Amino acid sequence: MSFAPFSRPRRLSCGIVVLAPTRELLLCHVTGQRHWDLPKGGIHDGETPVDAALRETREETGLDFAPEALLDLGRFTYTSKKDLHLFAVPSPRLDPASLCCESTFVERGSQRRLPEMDGFGWFAVARLNELCTSRMAAVLTQALEGDRVFASLRPEPPARLAA
Repeated sequence: MSFAPFSRPRRLSCGIVVLAPTRELLLCHVTGQRHWDLPKGGIHDGETPVDAALRETREETGLDFAPEALLDLGRFTYTSKKDLHLFAVPSPRLDPASLCCESTFVERGSQRRLPEMDGFGWFAVARLNELCTSRMAAVLTQALEGDRVFASLRPEPPARLAA
């Protein structure tokens, strides 16, 4: 009799690809790192992927979207231990200076509390390889499938800054 080795279930992060009519996407600069990322994060017990994606986007950008505005892009293999469930949403090209990250972490050494994201910007899909980690660039390239996602989004809902 043989037993399969114990394996932990894959963790799940959920996020939103915010797309402007200029065919750019909103990226967040990760504090203390060189790369840019999506607003995304881990799902909590009892949360749906949509709820987690909306919460993470609100915490990391201040943007609040209606669940019905989201287009489900699906679940993607991200790392050996983590998958991403991504959604897309159209948005006006908001001023990145109006966005704010409320989610924080404690910096090693200094023990200062810092925002997870320290900058925001709108970028063309063609720049993903230079701005994001190679894994994120690959997932986003696959998820966006050229013009398919841009073409299938409904007209822009009004994006609101969370209160």
